[in-house]
Amino acid sequence: MESTALVALLQDVDPEAGLEVVASSDIHPTVYVSRERVVPFLRQLRDRPELRFALLAELTAVDIWPHEPRFEVICILVSIEHRLRLRVKVRLHGDDARMPTLTGVWPGANWLEREIWDMFGVVFDGHPDPRRILMPEDWDGYPLRKDYPVQIQMKPKTTEAMQMTEAEFRANLLNDRLTRS
Repeated sequence: MESTALVALLQDVDPEAGLEVVASSDIHPTVYVSRERVVPFLRQLRDRPELRFALLAELTAVDIWPHEPRFEVICILVSIEHRLRLRVKVRLHGDDARMPTLTGVWPGANWLEREIWDMFGVVFDGHPDPRRILMPEDWDGYPLRKDYPVQIQMKPKTTEAMQMTEAEFRANLLNDRLTRS
């Protein structure tokens, strides 16, 4: 199926989805969907026999600060049966960076949504396990936001000096080389 035929078919999937087709730099079509209709739209993409986008290949986000809407959540979908790929994006404003969870459509979205929340601060309403996944639980802020402070003033932490003589160090290096070859 050609890209133009796929886009025409997508227009019929959910007329209320606020579908906006944009030009993409590659052969895979890109569409924007409103956050209120993203779950029903994606469920239709998964369940319709002529589409069968059964695989959520990627789920990520982009911060385009200082522009509004500030965030874009990006889903890369694959239909193995029909050999199709589709990029679905949802725009989110910085002061209201939330959208419904996609775990009801693809359970594999669980950890990807946790990563997006942990790094960007985008909240997925109804997520079954909204905990940090990469940063410590007590971490303040979201490191992949463009307004996140790059330099953190922390006193360097040092540990005890290595308790090893130069001869022991050389012996360990030699032993390591012998075990690797």
